[in-house]
Amino acid sequence: MSLTRQQQQIIDAGTTIGLDRPTDQDKAFLARQLVQTTLPHADPGNVPVWSRSNGSLTLTIQQGYDDDGQPYGHPYGTIPRLLMYWMTTEALRTKSTRLELGDSLAGFMDELGLDSSRGGIRSDAYRLKEQMIRLFEARVSFTTRIERDGITGQERDRMQIAEKTLLWWDQKNPKQRALWGSYVQLDPRFHAAITANTVPVDLRALRAIKRSPLALDLYSLLTYQAFRAGKGGQSRFVTWKQLQVALGTGYTDSADLRRAVKAALLKISTVYPHLSIGEREGGIEVLPESLPSVSQR
Repeated sequence: MSLTRQQQQIIDAGTTIGLDRPTDQDKAFLARQLVQTTLPHADPGNVPVWSRSNGSLTLTIQQGYDDDGQPYGHPYGTIPRLLMYWMTTEALRTKSTRLELGDSLAGFMDELGLDSSRGGIRSDAYRLKEQMIRLFEARVSFTTRIERDGITGQERDRMQIAEKTLLWWDQKNPKQRALWGSYVQLDPRFHAAITANTVPVDLRALRAIKRSPLALDLYSLLTYQAFRAGKGGQSRFVTWKQLQVALGTGYTDSADLRRAVKAALLKISTVYPHLSIGEREGGIEVLPESLPSVSQR
């Protein structure tokens, strides 16, 4: 049986990752809050507010509206995840709230690992522009439940994602260069929130598994759990129920979730050679001999 293009990309990426340590250019970062509580996998539809909770943390997203009061919709799927990796990485690198997107849509798409070779309504260019608007126009909040001396409190941080955007791109002709550069200026509070505590991952792995939001979420979660297992010297066990809560999937049946997670895990294990999984039933056990996909400093 011949391999699909994506399967071959995953195998090639796994070979490269196994042979070569990541350079600084191969490193990407994601806010720990977005590892613990993930974005929607599928379109939630026209609901004003969408939220997901995991333990003491809750992520809430409020969709944005245009000048006529029409909703833009919620960000969902793989592209907002790739954008969040890119924004967090650039924010850490530049230490600035203003992130330069470049003077062509194709150039930015290449940075995200998307296909810039064609335009049209079914293209990555069209999907990217739609999801950028959904993401940049949204408001988010991170709510944390706090317990001290037997008293329970709640800390909530509400913020806009972007204060300002300037986009000159032509999605019908992604390679067309503009006279001026496009940029997004993050809300300073959002910039501070996503850069305070981050989880580093290998960009080469992200690009190989980028077509699956579940694989992207699980990969980030496992590298975070590998770090915690190594630091504590004990296995980290995540039950199927905990995974169902943590991952932004629409699976309501636990058997369907297990099948999907196991299929994603096959891809992840190929591009994450230092991940060691135990044989404990009832979930996923990350063994302490595992290494994070990128060493944490």
